Amino acid sequence: MLPYIFMERKGIHIIDLEKTADALETAGAAMKQMAKSGKKILFVATKKQAKEIVAQCAQRVGMPYVTERWLGGMLTNFTTIRKSIKKMQSIEKMLADGTLENITKKEKLMMSRDKQKMEKVLGGIANMNRTPSAIFLVDIGHEHIGLAEADRLNITTFGMVDTNCDPNKVDYAIPSNDDATKSITAITTYLMNCVLEGLEERKNENVEDTEEVSNDEAAEVAADTNDTDDKGRRRRVGGGNDRKPAGGSGRGGNNGGPRRPR
Repeated sequence: MLPYIFMERKGIHIIDLEKTADALETAGAAMKQMAKSGKKILFVATKKQAKEIVAQCAQRVGMPYVTERWLGGMLTNFTTIRKSIKKMQSIEKMLADGTLENITKKEKLMMSRDKQKMEKVLGGIANMNRTPSAIFLVDIGHEHIGLAEADRLNITTFGMVDTNCDPNKVDYAIPSNDDATKSITAITTYLMNCVLEGLEERKNENVEDTEEVSNDEAAEVAADTNDTDDKGRRRRVGGGNDRKPAGGSGRGGNNGGPRRPR
């Protein structure tokens, strides 16, 4: 962390905010591009002062998050975690549609407690169908298990790095105080806004593509209509020139030939 330290005063290291701003801008641009590409970013913060902040920001951008205990193998053994999520969702469905009315009160209470425990730990990743493309960590030292799993799967890592951590462990290190609520709020909010911008650009591009397709289809329909009208006019004009005079059949059955003198 030496390159990011501005000075030391009374045994306290002060971080260079200019380098923090540069690193934050770089990380924000990378997150924006990922969101624009439709990739998922997992927000992780199990520290008490960061839980609520990170959860609110992740929910606002529709990204998965972990704010309770990190389960071992949440990334490396995602198949098993996904089974637990499906079990939680099935219990929710049974409680909602009244399927559990025929079981005893004790069994129903036990299932409700199991659902609450699973929802507390897995609720933030319930809609995550596959491993994320990137992971954002508040305090990489505290979240060392999640960081190790992300490195093992070659997942892009973003992290708030304090003076007691190694910035080389993450792909995008943001030197900052990961214990102060204000710094956590400022950095997480900035990254959230970058993700929102990326999602908005992706939405606008999809709308433009849809409009272009609609215009092309309308032009094709108009061209087909014009071709059909032209063919219809040609048939009418050609039909009038090629029409043969109707011949009447005479008494002698000459089919319109010259009559014989009687």
